[in-house]
Amino acid sequence: MPVQYKMFIDGEWVDASNGETFPTENPFTGEVWATIPRASEADSERAATAAKTAFEGEWSKVNGAKRGQLMNKLADLVDENAAHLSKIESTDNGKVTRETESQMHVFARQMRYFAGWADKFHGKTIPLDNMSLFDYTIREPLGVVFMITPWNSPISLLGNKLCPALATGNTVIVKPSRYTSASTLEMAKLVEAAGFPKGVFNVVTGDICGDYLTGSPKVNKISLTGGTAAGKHILKRAAENITRVTMELGGKSPNIIFEDANIERAIVGALGGIFQAAGQTCVAGSRLIVHESVYDRVVKGVVEGAQKMKLGDPFKKDTGIGPLANREQFDTILGLIDMAVKEGAKLLTGGKRATGEGLGNGYFIEPTAFEATNDMQIAQTEVFGPVLCIIKFKTEEEAVRIANDTVYGLAAGIWSNDASRVHRVAKQIKAGMIWVNTYRTLSPMTPFGGYKMSGYGKERGEESLMEYTQVKNITMDLSSVVYDQYTMRM
Repeated sequence: MPVQYKMFIDGEWVDASNGETFPTENPFTGEVWATIPRASEADSERAATAAKTAFEGEWSKVNGAKRGQLMNKLADLVDENAAHLSKIESTDNGKVTRETESQMHVFARQMRYFAGWADKFHGKTIPLDNMSLFDYTIREPLGVVFMITPWNSPISLLGNKLCPALATGNTVIVKPSRYTSASTLEMAKLVEAAGFPKGVFNVVTGDICGDYLTGSPKVNKISLTGGTAAGKHILKRAAENITRVTMELGGKSPNIIFEDANIERAIVGALGGIFQAAGQTCVAGSRLIVHESVYDRVVKGVVEGAQKMKLGDPFKKDTGIGPLANREQFDTILGLIDMAVKEGAKLLTGGKRATGEGLGNGYFIEPTAFEATNDMQIAQTEVFGPVLCIIKFKTEEEAVRIANDTVYGLAAGIWSNDASRVHRVAKQIKAGMIWVNTYRTLSPMTPFGGYKMSGYGKERGEESLMEYTQVKNITMDLSSVVYDQYTMRM
C-alpha cells in the first residue's frame, strides 16, 4: 500500500479540503509508492493566513537568540534522522543515497550557520552633517515567505531558503515539486518536534497552490528554484502585488580546461561536474570547453570515464548514477539527444536509454557526450540530465567568448595552474559562481546565485540575509530648538 501523506498547515496535519490526492512514483521501480494531497485554493489561503498570523503574533515576540536555539534543535534532529530523510528522498527522485544523506547533513550545517546569525544581524548608526541629528537603521523581516522548491534536491535547496528566512524572523510556506513532496513533509515533522510555534512553517502540495500563493497579497516574498519559464510566469504574478522575488533558475555552465591544467584532475572534475546526480543540477558543467592542444586527451578520458560509470539502484553503495527523477524528464532528455544528432553534433558515447541487469524499468539514460560547437541548440539548451557538450578552443579570448555566449550565467569552472590567467578569466566570465580546479563545491558561507537568465538574488552566505529583510531608517532631532512652523527657521 502506498504511504498516505498529509499537509502541514498552522501546526496541524491535514488532508486537502477537497479530498484530492495525486500519486508519487519511484523512478527506479516505476511504481507508485506514496500519495500526496492536492491543495485547493482554500488550503492555500489557510496557509497564508496561518503564516501571516504567526508572523504578526507569537513569532514576532521570539528574539534572535531563541530563534537560533530552535534552529539548532532542528539541525540536531535532521542529523539524527538523516538516513531516514535520505531514504525518502532517494525513493522519490532516484538520486543515490550517498549524495542525499550527505545533503541532509549539509542542511543541518547550514541551519547551524544561520542560527548563529539570528541574534547578530542588525542595523547601524549613520553620522549626518547636522550634529544635532541622530540617525540609525534597523533591519526587519519581510513577513510571509513563499518558497517553491524543485525535484532534484528538495531538502538541500529548501535549506538555501529556509535557513536565512527563519534566522531573520520570517514565517514560511513551502511548496515542493509535485514529483518530490514526501521529503519536505517528513521535514515538517522535525520542525514540529523542534518546537517552532504553529504557523511559522507550513507545507502545501500540488500545483493549484503555487499559482494561488504567488498572487496572494498576504505573501511578502517569493523564493523560487526552478526553470526559466516558471520564473517568468511567477514574476508576472508577483508584479500584481509588487511582491519581492528571489530566483535561482537555469544554467548552461562552462567548464574550461586550459593546456596548463592538471589534466587528470580536470577530467575527474569534468565527469563529476556533469554526470553526478545524473546531471540533474542547475550548476552542471554541461559545456566542457577544452584547449586544442589537450583536446584529444581530455575527450579520451571523459569517454572512458563515462563508460565506466555504474548505473543502478540508488540504495546500493557502489552505484554511481541513479535514474532520472521522473518520466517527463526522461522523455525530454531523449528528445534533446535525438535533436543533437540531427543538428550534426558528433555522438562520442551514450545517447540512449540504459538497459541491463539491475536497471529494471528505471528511467536510466547512458552518460552521454557530444563533440559540438557552441552555436548548436544542444550547447545552448539546459538539458538537466547526463549530457555533455565538448567544445574546442584555441585562445584564452576564444574560451571566454564561448563561455559567455549563452543566455545563462549561473556557474563556471576554470582548470589552470596559471594564477594570473585564473584571475583574469574569472573576472571576465559572466556568472555568479566561479570554481577554480574544482567543481560543484558549495558551502553555507558562500553566496549562491547567477547572472542573466539564471536569475537574481543570493542564497547562502551573509548576502542571503539581505534577501529576507528590509531596512528602516530612523532620524531623531536631539536639539531643543523650536522652529517657525512656516519657514522652518529658528
